[in-house]
Amino acid sequence: MPSAETNEATRGEWRDLGFFYDRDDASKSWRIAGTVHGLRKFARLVRDHALNSKNDSLSEHEHFGPYMYLEIGTWSHPEITSHWIAGALRDLSTLASLIESIADRSPVGERVSLRHLFAPESPYDLIDEVQDEAFDPAREDPQCW
Repeated sequence: MPSAETNEATRGEWRDLGFFYDRDDASKSWRIAGTVHGLRKFARLVRDHALNSKNDSLSEHEHFGPYMYLEIGTWSHPEITSHWIAGALRDLSTLASLIESIADRSPVGERVSLRHLFAPESPYDLIDEVQDEAFDPAREDPQCW
């Protein structure tokens, strides 16, 4: 069992990240939950990867979040797997724009699937959930309470 200090640090990492993520292998989906600001922050992380020319080589990747299992990477084609969310840099830039659009246009409570728009042949889905402004991403993580 983690210490109270470790749990508090993990809660702080979720809040700094600005959104909550989780992978559900039973439903084969990644869930990204956040406020408009939090989802836009997720989009910014994806876009920053896409705009960094050092990430142009296949398999370049970055990990995010308290547990570091959310991975954004460079691949030859768009894909969403249990391992990562990846694509060519131009594909990831498109994904970032899709996420921004969802954040800006979807009502609170909306769950938007992105697989069909980003990587239709992928085994996993990417679902963005728009939360209200009171949303605390740390509250979604039962392991840090």
